[in-house]
Amino acid sequence: MFVQTVLPVKDEAHFAAVKASLEPLFASGNVAGYLKRVQRAKLRVRDFEGLLHRGLLGAATAEAYQALGDSDRGQARELYLSLVEQVPLELRSRFLKVYAYY
Repeated sequence: MFVQTVLPVKDEAHFAAVKASLEPLFASGNVAGYLKRVQRAKLRVRDFEGLLHRGLLGAATAEAYQALGDSDRGQARELYLSLVEQVPLELRSRFLKVYAYY
């Protein structure tokens, strides 16, 4: 069975800042509004870098993310993508265009 290696976070302060700003976006009361903003920006929800550069993830998130090293950035992207996949199916079907791969 495949077991994913857990890499230690090198810059815990900046990583914690990124994590603290991403998790509220996907809270049950906020996720629909966030997906509407992504849809209005005509971006895909899995385009982390594009959303970050457009400011949809917040200015503080962009600053903290830029301060991270490469491995910590990868873990931040993985955290974001795991939050994206935890969105309930009814919202994912409602915002199909932002979830689609085309």
